[in-house]
Amino acid sequence: MKKVNKALLTSVSLLSAAIVAGCGEQATTDKKQAAFVEINKDPFPSTYQPLPTETTLISNVNMYDGVGGMAQGVSVLLDNGKIVAIGDDIDASSVSNIIDGTDKWLTPGIIDVHSHLGVYATPDAGSHADGNEMTKPVTAAVWAEHSIWPQDPGFRRALAGGVTTLQILPGSANLVGGRSVTIKNLPGRVIQDMKFPDAPYGLKMACGENPKRVYGQKGGPMTRMGNVAGYRQAWSDAQDYKRAWEKYQADYEAGKDAKPPKRDLNKETLMGVLDGEILVHMHCYRADDMGTMIDVMKEFDYQIASFQHAVEAYKIADKLAENNICSAMWADWWGFKMEAYDGIRENVPMVEAANACAIVHSDSDIGIQRLNQEAAKALSDGQRAGIDISKAQAWTWLTSNAAKSLGIFEQTGSLQVGKNADVVLWTAEPFSTYAQAEMVFIDGGLAYDRNKPEQWAISDYELGQIGEGDRK
Repeated sequence: MKKVNKALLTSVSLLSAAIVAGCGEQATTDKKQAAFVEINKDPFPSTYQPLPTETTLISNVNMYDGVGGMAQGVSVLLDNGKIVAIGDDIDASSVSNIIDGTDKWLTPGIIDVHSHLGVYATPDAGSHADGNEMTKPVTAAVWAEHSIWPQDPGFRRALAGGVTTLQILPGSANLVGGRSVTIKNLPGRVIQDMKFPDAPYGLKMACGENPKRVYGQKGGPMTRMGNVAGYRQAWSDAQDYKRAWEKYQADYEAGKDAKPPKRDLNKETLMGVLDGEILVHMHCYRADDMGTMIDVMKEFDYQIASFQHAVEAYKIADKLAENNICSAMWADWWGFKMEAYDGIRENVPMVEAANACAIVHSDSDIGIQRLNQEAAKALSDGQRAGIDISKAQAWTWLTSNAAKSLGIFEQTGSLQVGKNADVVLWTAEPFSTYAQAEMVFIDGGLAYDRNKPEQWAISDYELGQIGEGDRK
């Protein structure tokens, strides 16, 4: 908690005191104010530093721009970490690094909005299971970044699949699980080295069976109605907390010697959602659960950014579009429990067809390595069902839509001039089973080159082990 002197506020207070004293009444503000107390909203700031860059031209390449466009035989210029030009007449006379993109494809880097790398690290041992704070139904106070093991070899495997950015979430045992964090997929000694600068935090919440299963025999909730009662009480308490801080600020500005509320880290995170600073990502499978949570959202006046694992999103795609809520989905994974029973292969394309925000996510240390193929499966299923979606449009499921749901679309998620140079050069059309990420750039720095295994990043944990960086 930071204490700051509010000079302007103090001046206003002294002026008010003088006016009151002039009326012959005892001023109530003669007492000196204590320093104003302000919550530090960024106590663990990003220390991310991009890789060294050189001006790079990727020439004569085909591309999906990540916002629904496709072009053939164009060139893309990367400079000082940004995309600075796209076209077919870029002057390359002063560019030292020119990559021939003939017969290859360029896309924005893949963004996985649902990953547990680092909090459920590989090797998947109990010692690494730091993703679920299963101690009480509402644990909004915990932050996933404090569990992430940066040495997790899974980060490097995801990079080889073209993943440049990912959201790491806590698990789904609780009604409110805690804060997620968005990271750049580059090695870091501590997690702050990987944090995406200025990306907003997320809040993981969960519907349905998981909270019931974990807390049904431990004081509840043990039903869906118990779940909803738990959410509502938490939001109601957060509203009280927010009002208490607002009253403190108003009293201070009025010149009173106000005392700040006692900090409550649970309510502090929830207040961040009510203030629009933290984005809610909800683990929900069933359409009726999602509908209920939209009602709760409206009751307490906050915004759900996305439903995660939204197996039944296709049933309420119109409502999702109306309420500006994204759906993060698998292509063909469902039926592993009752609430995930009613999935269909056309889920993703049906959400897209309803003009809602569709995303393909992994929730898997394996699936994250080939998200391009997961999107290809969903696209193919939609086309077979007669839903007219282009490949360029489908690439938004991995990039721009994902970026929008995380609040980072102004920085990344598309091949557009001015955006971060987070790009992937593919050996073939990226929806092909045979396509591989050949080069991966993050902020214009070459983070991965498939043809140069001697340059692949290897975590300290892997050194000297048989599978070291997957080099044999």
